Amino acid sequence: MRAQEILAATAIDVRPRHEPRMVYRCVACGEEHELERLLYVCPRCRSLLRVADRNFDALRERTGEQWRTVFDLRRCLQEEGMRGIFLFHELVLPWVPLEDVIYLGEGHTPLVRGNAEMAAWLGAPCFVKNDGQNPSASFKDRGMASAISFLNHYIRRYRPDSVLGICASTGDTSAAAALYLSYLPAGVVTSAVLLPAGRVTPQQLSQPLGSGATVIEVPGVFDDCMKLVESLSETYDVFLLNSKNPVRICGQKSFAFEVAQQLGWRTDRLTVVVPIGNAGNVTALMEGFLDLRSLGIIDALPRILGVQSEHANPVSLWHDSGEYRPTGVRPSVAQAAMIGNPVSFPKVKGLVEEHFRERFDCISVTEQEIMDSMLVANRHGHVVCTQGGEALAGLRRALGEGRVDKGGTFVCDSTSHQLKFAGFQEAYFADTLGPEFEVRPRAELQNRPVSLPATVEAIAERLGLKRR
Repeated sequence: MRAQEILAATAIDVRPRHEPRMVYRCVACGEEHELERLLYVCPRCRSLLRVADRNFDALRERTGEQWRTVFDLRRCLQEEGMRGIFLFHELVLPWVPLEDVIYLGEGHTPLVRGNAEMAAWLGAPCFVKNDGQNPSASFKDRGMASAISFLNHYIRRYRPDSVLGICASTGDTSAAAALYLSYLPAGVVTSAVLLPAGRVTPQQLSQPLGSGATVIEVPGVFDDCMKLVESLSETYDVFLLNSKNPVRICGQKSFAFEVAQQLGWRTDRLTVVVPIGNAGNVTALMEGFLDLRSLGIIDALPRILGVQSEHANPVSLWHDSGEYRPTGVRPSVAQAAMIGNPVSFPKVKGLVEEHFRERFDCISVTEQEIMDSMLVANRHGHVVCTQGGEALAGLRRALGEGRVDKGGTFVCDSTSHQLKFAGFQEAYFADTLGPEFEVRPRAELQNRPVSLPATVEAIAERLGLKRR
């Protein structure tokens, strides 16, 4: 039976019919502002904003079971506007009509079960959510799909003469921003990215350059770049594409929606393990699961385990001490982890204190653990990046310390594609990582090409083959 016939047979209208009333809402003072403005902080108190739907309660006209059916049936549709993250249109950004959605193939990335050997190494079975299979090869495409769809609708509705999209980045944000902006009309939209000089891999640097963005390298680390783009967004008319922009968080919530759907909507014993970085992704995860529970789509909130490198771990220190202080940053193989003052921390703090107090943990891991975890995972059929290695290292340590129940279900977020960080793997294999990384290669994880004569005998001898 064809997809449309299946949908017709269910007698369920699966297309979006919700009429939202979307606003920016300040996380501190609660003041609201219409989406017709490009805002990133509250004009009144300068705190962070989130996008809220004043008409969210209307979604409760459907039961949780009905919503599960709707979202499952939409997977049968061939409509471009709902093929990506906007399959969850009502929960992502219903202010954007389907005809203005920009879809480049993002979302619905695979949830891959670790094999038995990897489970034994970790201490429990787990899944890896491989977001490196998004178009620009990172999870950032989820937020860019919502942000650039928002901008596309904004341009069509208000017809500005020109728009400059800009972001600070450690690599993945710049790649995603430049890619999605390049899809919009070149005569109206341009893009620029600020990167910390010498702290972005060659593969990541090549991506915004290839998409035609103006790439500006500045001295310092990500935090320094972020301060610059924040000042630019306050003084000039630009479209900020970091996670400080709340319309980006809307799209990143789709990770939570997909995980729940891929697990058959069962989340009561689920732990999602996520690198903290700039804290936008962990914010989106918590907000996404809250949306699902508030509509009865899931019965229980999962546990969230945040992970940070010891080289930049302000959220982990806050969780352990109750006091938040920005930290210094030392070099990390998980380059997106090199953030000492995550811009979305106020949102994390509020969500934890209000909803996830007993269901949030944050743990620090060493650079050695990050590299080893990445390599072990990739030895067992995955394509995990260094940030994914960070997540796996955090889960392994949490299991070893008894901070999570080994009988639960575990999903680790691998945020990017392993090939973006191939240089760190090569340096590990060649033992050329600088002392600042504090990593000593383990011989059993090193691998190098072997040069042999072009003879069957030499190759057979090297491989230990026996004649028939």
